[in-house]
Amino acid sequence: MLPVATPEEMAAIDAASTESFDVLVGRAGAAVARAALDMLGGADGRRVVVVAGRGSNGADGRVAGKQLSELGAQVQVFDAEAAPAELPAADLVVDAAYGTGLSRPYAAPATDSPVLAVDLPSGIDGLTGCELGSPVVAERTVTFAALKPGHLLGQGPEHCGEVSLVDIGLDVSMVGAALVEPSDVAALVPARPRDDHKWKSACWVVAGSPGMEGAAHLAARAAQRSGAGYVRLSVPGGGSALAAPLEVVADPIPSDLTAPDDHDRFAALVLGPGLGPVAGDAVRSLLEAFTGPVVVDGDGLRALGPVDALLRPAPTVLTPHDGEFERLTGSRPGPDRLSAARGLAGASGAVVLLKGPTTVVAEPGGRVLLAASGDQRLATAGSGDVLAGIIGAFLARGADPLEAAAAAAVVHGLTVRDLPAIGVVAGDLDQRLPELLSSLLADGSAEEGA
Repeated sequence: MLPVATPEEMAAIDAASTESFDVLVGRAGAAVARAALDMLGGADGRRVVVVAGRGSNGADGRVAGKQLSELGAQVQVFDAEAAPAELPAADLVVDAAYGTGLSRPYAAPATDSPVLAVDLPSGIDGLTGCELGSPVVAERTVTFAALKPGHLLGQGPEHCGEVSLVDIGLDVSMVGAALVEPSDVAALVPARPRDDHKWKSACWVVAGSPGMEGAAHLAARAAQRSGAGYVRLSVPGGGSALAAPLEVVADPIPSDLTAPDDHDRFAALVLGPGLGPVAGDAVRSLLEAFTGPVVVDGDGLRALGPVDALLRPAPTVLTPHDGEFERLTGSRPGPDRLSAARGLAGASGAVVLLKGPTTVVAEPGGRVLLAASGDQRLATAGSGDVLAGIIGAFLARGADPLEAAAAAAVVHGLTVRDLPAIGVVAGDLDQRLPELLSSLLADGSAEEGA
């Protein structure tokens, strides 16, 4: 996982460093120069413009410019406060005007040249990724010690281009967030052992209602294909068994969601996809009765309404999009999505998976994991039902709730990796899961008990 540090955390990290300012700037500047050389294909005779501010960001850019000049580049340095409205033609512009600490609007000089940003494109808020004025649009960004939320949230990804994270010798152990990469998934999701049987990783899905059978079907099938050994689908009020995939056991549940006698045999519960207008008291009663880990999604979140106290002592994952978040808290998340997710997690005692282009997953203690593997193709009806099923299966397999949710978000994003650009529907996603998970989870050997 890659560390993600807020501007406040980065200031504390810099202050705690035992290395001198000159040493750190030297390392950072050298990293910028290497990235510039890679983009230029060499320095000799190349025209480079550096826009440098007064702080450490500007110092990094000036060091990079000096090194490129020594290698034969024609380097022109502009002070950020006095740069022209339009930069001269160049083979590369190094944007070292302002980094993560910028809090006021900035109008970047116009350029048609490719841009290499230092730490963060100038004009992007380091905490939220929101635009401050008219930001730089970079082809590549070199950042140091840790990623920043601004690289991942808001308009940040549109301005950063390819982001390279460089270690310059700073201790980032204090940061409270990390980006989960596909290579991390195997460590987050326990393998099913050789002596496993279906009940050890059994997942109960309470979902569906008239006209919403598809949501139940998608959640149950995603749980199956994500490694749950046994999946039971219970549609409240005896809803149509057509909601259940062939291999799923269909067993209705009363409309008041009274739990069956054997509910304690299940390792995890997925509650809510397509549930329809079920009373909040019924949802809360089932959450109280079931003592294992639960994913509450979709209509289950709608039924809960405002959550301002401990929801239940057992592990719980809430999966709101912005509208559901507003119903749970009374207000929409706002641009600081890490703080928003942490706030709801702390109030509810649950892990909160706040959906978005970059998904933010927070636990009550404040730890945050982020997932950025998906794209706009996931913005389709039923996609969230698939995600809920994946989380349920990972919980049933024994994953930590925070890690189960974050790993599921990464896997969910990867399901569209090889799909067409247009016309993807939620039913396409779960079909990718067996092959995808086999490639991610310890190359598939542990899954087969080999």
